[in-house]
Amino acid sequence: MAQHNNTGSQGEDRAAQYLMDKGYQIVARNWHNRGRKEIDIVAIDGGTLVFVEVKTRAANSLTSPFQAITWQKMHRLTLAADSFIRTNHINMNARFDVIGITGTEIEHIENAFTPSATFY
Repeated sequence: MAQHNNTGSQGEDRAAQYLMDKGYQIVARNWHNRGRKEIDIVAIDGGTLVFVEVKTRAANSLTSPFQAITWQKMHRLTLAADSFIRTNHINMNARFDVIGITGTEIEHIENAFTPSATFY
């Protein structure tokens, strides 16, 4: 496995544990639908379904993990979330969170973005 894949996988493990420690229930990890659409973590926070994008960077990285959240990434995540909801017949409020991990630091942004009609 390439080092960046290993770093990403370790980051997702840390993010999942972080969310569980905060009381979230993990529903799915690395959920895929057709094509290149993937959701890193699907969780439940109270009565809300949460789609979580995890970005991990090395401690010495010059860029923030949040710089990797482009409108294209938000678009793909929105489409994947829609597919997850339809596939699993879910009827509950949903939101999109982002977790950035740099070295040993974890930053969690709840409700990081809201899909707009232009994403569809």
